[in-house]
Amino acid sequence: MGFQFQKIDNKESDAKNFVVGGDVEKVKCLIIGSGPAGYTAAIYASRANLSPVLYQGLEPGGQLTTTTEVENFPGYPEGVTGPVMMEDLKAQAERFGADSRWGIVTSVDLSKRPFKAVIDGQKQIEAESLIIATGATAKYLGLESEEKFKGSGVSACATCDGFFYRGKNVAVVGGGDTAAEEATYLAGLCNKVYLIIRKDYMRASKAMIERVERTKNIEVLYEHTTKEIVGSNVVEGAILDHKGTEVRIDIDGFFVAIGHTPQSDLVKEWVKVDEEGYIETLPNTSKTNVPGVFACGDVIDKTYKQAITAAGSGCRAALDAEKFLAE
Repeated sequence: MGFQFQKIDNKESDAKNFVVGGDVEKVKCLIIGSGPAGYTAAIYASRANLSPVLYQGLEPGGQLTTTTEVENFPGYPEGVTGPVMMEDLKAQAERFGADSRWGIVTSVDLSKRPFKAVIDGQKQIEAESLIIATGATAKYLGLESEEKFKGSGVSACATCDGFFYRGKNVAVVGGGDTAAEEATYLAGLCNKVYLIIRKDYMRASKAMIERVERTKNIEVLYEHTTKEIVGSNVVEGAILDHKGTEVRIDIDGFFVAIGHTPQSDLVKEWVKVDEEGYIETLPNTSKTNVPGVFACGDVIDKTYKQAITAAGSGCRAALDAEKFLAE
């Protein structure tokens, strides 16, 4: 679940930030990010008497706040909106003493403990342990109409929102494995799925291509690009371009599956990341290569990207931090 931050790249500026600017607050556990992973980490860290301080960032609650209904998170039999669920998780963390704050982490220094962080370019914090829950942001096409219909027919998660389009027509944009997986998943729910691919071939693996080709209610539109998503209050169709010819498809849902960007720029100078920018953790743990620094949620998850898996990894991060501090 996404956490937006501002990175100060100038190392001289970073150094000055950690020397000048008033008193330094000292904490046992600092959590960066406020989605399901961050809030769950805060719940567990609070119950372990770590007195965690959590900074919410520019997008409190992360990507889930752009989701209208969440029906697959345990404990909500009637479903719940993304923003309400995030407020519930926040309230639960604060009940146990977590200090949830507005603010943006603008720079960090993880070269040694205590770790240093600057908030909003001014406030300085020193932390004995750090939990990174900065999430990942879905890549979108950049269309004005796409932004208009987010949460009203435009989604970047088929497994999150596909249920709402049962028996309807939808479109998926993308040519890789993720797009193929989303299309075949939706095909099991929807009347028809258009798979929009801008090239004349799919980048997906051979196995995924064969799955798409075997699924009768998927229509692959090669060499098509999306010009506009249309509708009144909700998505009703999309205008595509096919080699200079304008084509309209009538759909109720528009799913973007062109990848995610992990929000790791703030820490990747110290913490090991893979070629895509996802933070790497030691097997079966939340531990990064820096002792005392833990990561959880979508910033480490290339596969599932679900609220429940993010919450589970937030639990692991807090337990790992508790054990680290005890030792």
